[in-house]
Amino acid sequence: MDIEYINEIPDYESYANLRLSVGWKIFCKDQMEEALSRSCYSVLAKLNDEVVGMGRAVGDSMYLTIVDVIVNPKYQGQHIGATIIKRLVNEIELNIPKDGRVLISLISASGKEEFYVKQGFKIIPDEESGPGLRKIIYG
Repeated sequence: MDIEYINEIPDYESYANLRLSVGWKIFCKDQMEEALSRSCYSVLAKLNDEVVGMGRAVGDSMYLTIVDVIVNPKYQGQHIGATIIKRLVNEIELNIPKDGRVLISLISASGKEEFYVKQGFKIIPDEESGPGLRKIIYG
């Protein structure tokens, strides 16, 4: 199986299908399209013409958050997610200005923390950071 990895933002349908494949909720189409358009970096994993995985980063060039790391369950266990993370981090590193630095964060799905630790991320709180927090607002 030859998975092709490309630095491209997915279309709405591919994004929605991937989210549904792993049981994630769908936002309204306008929000999802707007969010995709604001991606700083995006990597797709494609098999033939089907998007089977993706990941993207959003942020402001100093602070980036990796979001939407999704691999269709039919294709999990083949290092697709790890490759997506490595490619995202590589693209970010390539774009750090001389003497610059970037802080990359993410929120892991429950039970998936060790996957990200294997990719070089640290679980917080740690010696430098307190616990992460979030707030969800409904319209």
